[in-house]
Amino acid sequence: MKTLFAVSTEPRLKLRQKLLLLNWPFLLLVVSIALVGAAALYSVAGGALDPWASRHVFRFCVGLALLFAVAFSDIRWWLRSAYPLYIVALLLMVLVPLIGIESGGARRWLGYGEFSFQPSEMMKVVLVLALARYYQWLPPERVWRPDALLPPLLMIGVPTLLALAQPDLGTAALFAVIGGGILFLAGVSWVYFIAAIVGVVVALPYAWEALHDYQRERVLTFIDPERDPLGAGYHILQSKIAIGSGGLSGKGYMQGTQAQLNFLPEKHTDFIFTMFAEEMGFVGALGLLALYLLVLMFITYMALLCRSVFARLMAVGMGLCLFAYVFINVAMVTGLVPVVGIPLPLVSYGGTSMLTMIVGLGFVLNAHVNRKVTFRPEETGALW
Repeated sequence: MKTLFAVSTEPRLKLRQKLLLLNWPFLLLVVSIALVGAAALYSVAGGALDPWASRHVFRFCVGLALLFAVAFSDIRWWLRSAYPLYIVALLLMVLVPLIGIESGGARRWLGYGEFSFQPSEMMKVVLVLALARYYQWLPPERVWRPDALLPPLLMIGVPTLLALAQPDLGTAALFAVIGGGILFLAGVSWVYFIAAIVGVVVALPYAWEALHDYQRERVLTFIDPERDPLGAGYHILQSKIAIGSGGLSGKGYMQGTQAQLNFLPEKHTDFIFTMFAEEMGFVGALGLLALYLLVLMFITYMALLCRSVFARLMAVGMGLCLFAYVFINVAMVTGLVPVVGIPLPLVSYGGTSMLTMIVGLGFVLNAHVNRKVTFRPEETGALW
């Protein structure tokens, strides 16, 4: 009887230990941001759960289940699977221009019937895993060498080019920011980054010629929104009006005229921060950004506790992804960068982007739960 009891409780003890190792304050912050998103979507719909708030909550609950599954999984399995998952995501991105679903003049989705997803969202997560896997294998003394820089540049460059071909400038920028950030944190010399910046500046005239007409229009509208106030500049002008009209304390919950009277386009997706700032004012907007900042501080703290390069870069890479999303979205709706169609994490309405972000945060918790794990040389294996 004693033996049977011991056998049945051993897995439970392991799970209990993982539960104790989980960073619960971090998880509480994530839930808080998602609840802010649900409240904002309820307001956008004029005080109704449908069509956005109820689905947002359901998707977040599904995402939480995935988060716990990832957080409690074996980090060694993710180390071994990083490259195969990257290859799968890359093949899916290759399929997008061939059999993808076109919407709004862009072909970014794969799917059948009612089900669709963006392979580029999956790539944002597995790119972090693949780069972390590479630098776990690479000896520290080789990080600075040019030949050691070629594999990660290819890992970043190929999906970036595929995203540009869709065309999806926002996702391509995210790949570049996330990948470049991981390279910097892995110890790549700043000389390479200066060379990359110079190369980008030199290539700007050629890049301008390669842009689609609507992409050039976005850049010109960013420079001067007043040039087409009822066309290309309408989104950003209405966004600025809404944010400015919110003032210090806002107009009150569900009292924002720009959103409630439908002057603000895409108010439940890319421009939801604008709607929130109009209703909650500068104080409310600052409070939401403070929640994101706390999440990023927790991620940094958890990454610093990790003993392995893989866990550390995995955590900080997902943090870079979250930071890039928040920064680009807020800068976009306030007119600091051109409109590129990046949602606000855990707040904007959207299925694939939300699940991707929650899974990414699950990897952060996985790194924290396995922060004391180290890998033997035979575990990291060869480059591939």
